[in-house]
Amino acid sequence: MSETTLPATTAAASAQSGTVVAESATARGRRARIALRALQIVLALFYAVASALPKLIAHPSASEGFAEMGWGDAGMYTIGALELAGAVALLIPLLQSVAAVALSALMVGAFVVQVSVFDGENAATPLILIVPLALIARARREHNARLLGLVRGRA
Repeated sequence: MSETTLPATTAAASAQSGTVVAESATARGRRARIALRALQIVLALFYAVASALPKLIAHPSASEGFAEMGWGDAGMYTIGALELAGAVALLIPLLQSVAAVALSALMVGAFVVQVSVFDGENAATPLILIVPLALIARARREHNARLLGLVRGRA
């Protein structure tokens, strides 16, 4: 007897836009969406403030590490800009999944560098960050088809 229904405004809006509303209307589904969004915000803040900012302001801790790798300031600024772009994109609904995948790829590179250059000193950190990024990429993957359509000019 119990049915899950969408409010008329949501159903009408999704019919007009051509999108399928697949989100659960249950309390558990709402809590999961809120938790996922909170995770995205926390990760975006981490990447923007704790990771990208020291690189972009050339903090000595970041400069020393990139000098030791032989990448210098150009590498440091590039990685910092990529992390900042990923942090911002994690907060944009259409880009969330792609941003999570891109940041995961960046973390794979960070892991390789930690193991090969720094003898695995902080190698666990990038691996730990890949787990929530993979969760976000999977949960927000429905936006990928729409983004692909926009890129191909078929919006």
